[in-house]
Amino acid sequence: MKIRKVFPLFVAVFLVFSGYSQVSIRDSSIFTSVIYAAYSFQFPGGDLSERFGVNSSIGGGLMFKTKSNWIIGAEGNYLFGGIVKNKDSLLLNISTPEGFIIDANGYFADVVFYERGYSIYGKFGKLIPLFGPNPNSGLTIMAGIGYLQNKIRIHNPGNTAPQIYGDYKKGYDHLNGGFTLNGSLGYTYMSNSRLLNFYGGFEFIQSWTNSKRDYDFQLGARETTSYSSQFYGIRLVWMIPLYKRTPKSYYLY
Repeated sequence: MKIRKVFPLFVAVFLVFSGYSQVSIRDSSIFTSVIYAAYSFQFPGGDLSERFGVNSSIGGGLMFKTKSNWIIGAEGNYLFGGIVKNKDSLLLNISTPEGFIIDANGYFADVVFYERGYSIYGKFGKLIPLFGPNPNSGLTIMAGIGYLQNKIRIHNPGNTAPQIYGDYKKGYDHLNGGFTLNGSLGYTYMSNSRLLNFYGGFEFIQSWTNSKRDYDFQLGARETTSYSSQFYGIRLVWMIPLYKRTPKSYYLY
């Protein structure tokens, strides 16, 4: 089935389940769909910590919370960071003895390194009503399963150095990806007025990845190493629940 046929069906199902029936969030646990934006500040662990420093993650997703406070959803994230370790040795094979790259004009090329990547997850969890203004707020435990990919982005302003341009650049970026698990523990707050809805907590990610390139110029061969890596971080989420509140007043005529 083509995407253009599936997407309208998805939208229709989403609207049906988006909680347009009027409910009272103050007094009872409700079913609602939620769209959200998320930010995480993460510390690397395992094999990944030998290549990168701290990074950030921004993303968003869609989730459904049932009346019994079970949660299911999906999300995507963009990973980025500015700390790449051992970068002096990354282009050693094409550098001068002093560690510089000579560009096509005969000058020292400017080269900057970044961490880049993305992740996608299917997620599920449970909300336990505690310390909140209503039964829809409380301690939240989430788990996820998905795919994670990251690489070293090599940036040469103006693309003046052909040695690290186009497909040549791919031979040095250590692109890798694979299976990942995600877990988080935090607190969800859903206000009675629907104006302030957020989540804050701690996040842990475990990934198992391998190279997605056919050849690594730094090694002079295909990279066959498998990586076991972690992210530890603080996660903040801004949520928009989609439901209609019960009117505060009724008028009889």
